[in-house]
Amino acid sequence: MIDVLRALRVNLAWGRPHSLRGQLLLWLLTLHLIAAGLTAWSAYILYGRLVHDFMDDQMRLVAESYASHHRPPALLPLADAADLRRGAFVLQLWSADGTTLLASSWPALKVPLQTQTGFGDVHTGTGAEADWRVYTALGAREDRLRVQVVQSDDFRRHRVIRRALFEGLPIALLLPLAMMILWIIVTAASRSLRAVARDVVSRDERSLSELSDARVPEEIKPLVDAFNGLLARLRAAFATQRRFVQDAAHELRSPIAAITLQIEALRPHVASQGDAAQRFAQLEAGVTRARHLVDQLLSLSRQEAPASTTSAPPVDLAALLRDSLGNLMVLADQRGVDVGFEGLLYPFVNAPASELRCVFDNLIDNALRYTKQGTAVDVRLHTAEGRPVVDIVDHGPGIPSDLMGRVFDRFFRAPGAAAGGSGLGLSIAQAAAARHGMRIALRNRSMDEGGPGVVARVYLPLPLPVTGS
Repeated sequence: MIDVLRALRVNLAWGRPHSLRGQLLLWLLTLHLIAAGLTAWSAYILYGRLVHDFMDDQMRLVAESYASHHRPPALLPLADAADLRRGAFVLQLWSADGTTLLASSWPALKVPLQTQTGFGDVHTGTGAEADWRVYTALGAREDRLRVQVVQSDDFRRHRVIRRALFEGLPIALLLPLAMMILWIIVTAASRSLRAVARDVVSRDERSLSELSDARVPEEIKPLVDAFNGLLARLRAAFATQRRFVQDAAHELRSPIAAITLQIEALRPHVASQGDAAQRFAQLEAGVTRARHLVDQLLSLSRQEAPASTTSAPPVDLAALLRDSLGNLMVLADQRGVDVGFEGLLYPFVNAPASELRCVFDNLIDNALRYTKQGTAVDVRLHTAEGRPVVDIVDHGPGIPSDLMGRVFDRFFRAPGAAAGGSGLGLSIAQAAAARHGMRIALRNRSMDEGGPGVVARVYLPLPLPVTGS
């Protein structure tokens, strides 16, 4: 609760909400309240004048009516003090000299006779019933009888206030309904903005197409246009980067191929043992690694190209894994590694075959390069954790636990890594897997599992398929 109050205090530190919807509602609520207040105030002023004029006319008529009598008339006393609070008139008949009160409808009222005829305001003390409105008139008799009519000014004030509140009451009652309607209108109007936000979230480095402004409000269109301009500049920058990588890789392939041919031609002229043979083997391994790095750079540039909008047909994953193992048998034979495949499932994956090959070729190639000579690399297509997976198991040295989080970084190679690797294979495989809803997890094999070694598990993006033999 304390954290909520603290967050609320931070959000209101500047006196306004951070959301556009909240700001609109705050300002419109303020305007409605101001309108209600102005309506009540204008009603108070206008109705106050009306009430005062009407009551003054009534007081004058009553006073002149009694003043026209040639004899002091009998006055009907008020029932109780509540009549005063309800606006009843108090009649006072005074002598011509103004010193003697001859009659009064409420003798307890201590309002003196005014020296001037006409209207006046009298204050008799403290409290709510201390202000009085008075009208004084002269009688028609020769002795000039004086008539005075008194009314509570507090009654008039409360009457005007009630009327003013009554005038402002409809706006106050309609305020919640207006706020609800306003909330619905603002929410509906902000749908297009939320649609643009979802469209922006769906973009990545491989899908930089322009945002649609077909249903975007005019106020938001400049923002969409500016973002589309940014996307265009990003597309140009990524295209320039890809072209550079592709051009560099293609330019490097020719000299590396020429060097490879020269090495093959030179091989018969190099002694099979000795320092020259050792240096020749190092040269050959370096050229092989350079050739592999160029191939990986080309694969990386193709992966970073914009994604195709056409859907690929489902791919038989078991057949694709067998094909990948067949293509890598040359490397397995060179390393003296036995390759095994165990397929307990026959799933179909909705992804391009080239992308799936990119995932599994790199993982299998990585396992063949790191496993010990004379051991095996096993590929298993089975079920684990309630979903289909592909496990690629090697018998290599494993990955130090402090470096496990870096193995997917580009160009990262663990200390003591085998020659020929580029440091790009796992990064390329992870990116391709993520694009199609797959996930790669690496772990070291325990000694109970026949370790050391690494298990690379690929979680497939499909429900459990039908198992087969």
